[in-house]
Amino acid sequence: MTELTELTAVRLLDGYRKGEWSPVEATRAALERAEAIQPEVNAFVRLTAEEALEQARESQERWRRGEPRGLLDGVPVTVKDILLQRGTPTLRGSRAVDPAGQWDEDAPSVARLREHGAVFIGKTTTPEFGWKGVTDSPLSGITRNPCDPSRTAGGSSGGSAAAVALGAGPLSLGTDGGGSVRIPASFCGIFALKPTYGRVPLYPASAFGTLAHVGPMTRDAADAALLMDVIGHPDSRDWSALSAPAGPYTDGLAGGVRGLRVAYSPSLGGQVAVQPAVARAVRQAVERLAELGAYVTETDPDLTDPVEAFHTLWFSGAARVTQHLGPHQRELLDPGLREICARGARYSALDYLAAVDVRMDLGRRMGRFHDTYDLLVTPTMPLTAFEAGVEVPKGSGHRRWTGWTPFTYPFNMTQQPAASVPVGADADGLPIGLQLVAARHRDDLVLRAAHALYGAGVASAGRPTPSGS
Repeated sequence: MTELTELTAVRLLDGYRKGEWSPVEATRAALERAEAIQPEVNAFVRLTAEEALEQARESQERWRRGEPRGLLDGVPVTVKDILLQRGTPTLRGSRAVDPAGQWDEDAPSVARLREHGAVFIGKTTTPEFGWKGVTDSPLSGITRNPCDPSRTAGGSSGGSAAAVALGAGPLSLGTDGGGSVRIPASFCGIFALKPTYGRVPLYPASAFGTLAHVGPMTRDAADAALLMDVIGHPDSRDWSALSAPAGPYTDGLAGGVRGLRVAYSPSLGGQVAVQPAVARAVRQAVERLAELGAYVTETDPDLTDPVEAFHTLWFSGAARVTQHLGPHQRELLDPGLREICARGARYSALDYLAAVDVRMDLGRRMGRFHDTYDLLVTPTMPLTAFEAGVEVPKGSGHRRWTGWTPFTYPFNMTQQPAASVPVGADADGLPIGLQLVAARHRDDLVLRAAHALYGAGVASAGRPTPSGS
């Protein structure tokens, strides 16, 4: 059954309809793969095999009767251990969280998966409270790259990215406050979408405020569109949730890119040093967009690096999420997290509001930019995966993870939809991601363009191909 782990959710569901395989077979295959990869990659904090197989048997019976429940009946899924899942502890990568909680409620996105018959096979790793762009924590250790275990999987949704890349379920829910689905997607060679803020409801509200998004991590854009059709609906527990979308995202995938106005910014106006292999792979993918009929212009958004404002918002959120901890609990925290919490606690209300002003101005400028361009294309990351177990690449001179993620966190501040599409690999076989960004509420355009790249063979749901080969 190992071949089932290579299939997308769309293909699995097609096989269920045709009787080619069953939810029980697919779930067993995903669980076997998860157990096989765990010792080396460390993608999971918890596998729930018994519960998953029971859910799969119930799904199999529904398919036998010709009465599948919802859009994902019998599809194995994983959930980042930031999101609440009923009956399973959500420890958020922290030894300061008591596992003996009630755990009697699903987060909105998890509840939608359950309603649609998905099979939950496990919770995936996260850095403590999702605070940084790599995945390691005092609770669960280091999560490693599926293409090279000596390298990082990225973060903070690194466990989800590694699980999807290695076939331990085709769908995963991640969270993204500064790039946390896109960074590991780029490093691990999968697809991930940070939707427009509010498109996927979030509960409990994140201490990081409206920087925090929930998004799909999948093998391709078609699977992400399918997952968005499930999770992208309002929930009364999230007061900032958007109303239901106009129609299914899956219906718009075939629209292609012909006639779309695409701005290609290879380095944000020279602000970012990009590794040559990354620059080459992204440029080749952009050239393919032009061949598919997009009107491509090499230009840069009016995007002065907002990192200090982002730090004010992010570090304040970290201080808030740990505010209730006593001295003993604080000693259990990741030292880097303790450091940014201390800094965040020193900001004043005026400091925070000044950062909000920067954010609003950035959003205004990007809104004007999208009056002219339907899509912005950049590299997702300026580099490929570096050594596992460190926050920044050795010798880079960066102090914090934001130093090497300049393409991702600005679009958490503006709340725009942004996706990472795998477009090849460097000479060492390490994946490279291309980022697609659209105006707020135009998640459909991001998914359409990404799907076109998959259809053209530029992106692949399998292992990435080295650039230029």
